[in-house]
Amino acid sequence: MNSNVENLPPHILRLVYKEVAALAADPPEGIKVYPSEEDITELHTAIEGPEGTPFAGGVFRMRLVLGKDFPAVPPKGYFLTKIFHPNVGHKGEICVNVLKRDWKAELGIRHVLLTIKCLLIHPNPESALNEEAGRLLFEDYAEYESRARLLTEIHAMGPSGALQDPNDGPQPKKHAGDPMKRAGPSAAPVPATLGNGANAASTTSNTNSSTNNVAGKKKADKKRALRRL
Repeated sequence: MNSNVENLPPHILRLVYKEVAALAADPPEGIKVYPSEEDITELHTAIEGPEGTPFAGGVFRMRLVLGKDFPAVPPKGYFLTKIFHPNVGHKGEICVNVLKRDWKAELGIRHVLLTIKCLLIHPNPESALNEEAGRLLFEDYAEYESRARLLTEIHAMGPSGALQDPNDGPQPKKHAGDPMKRAGPSAAPVPATLGNGANAASTTSNTNSSTNNVAGKKKADKKRALRRL
């Protein structure tokens, strides 16, 4: 999706920058914000699954896209993490009133994020994008909960789902010629002292000497203990 930075008026961009900076510094509870220096009109976030719901323990990645008519027109929200929820479509699109008829220009991005988090607690099956999830929520909550929990465990749990500091960026890639990269993550660096035969012999000698000293000390301690008896 193309950036809308050039389409937004300067005063709107200033307001967006100000709000995004405030969100990154003081995000709502259970939500992290990852602002992009390159495109402020696409905001990536992560929401913790609320306790007491089938999404508890999971972390759900999401993005908000600010269109060229923002804030007159609400942002569009998408879940990037797969989720079984009545109001989330198969492509991640979100159906919530605040992003449609209930939108007001003064609501702001923080309100949108809080509303989407509340949607995880109180789904609205009457405006379902995922019809199967909406039907199960009405007819068989136990099955709905089981399906939602299963997808949470598969897609929203694990190291990749943990909330990180919004200032943490991606780690730089290693150069293609890096021998450690070719060797794989399990390869351990070779100590410099083993670079030649002389150093290797010296290291072995020092190791043997240390081992002998420890053994001798243990014997002496044992003799002293026997004398005390």
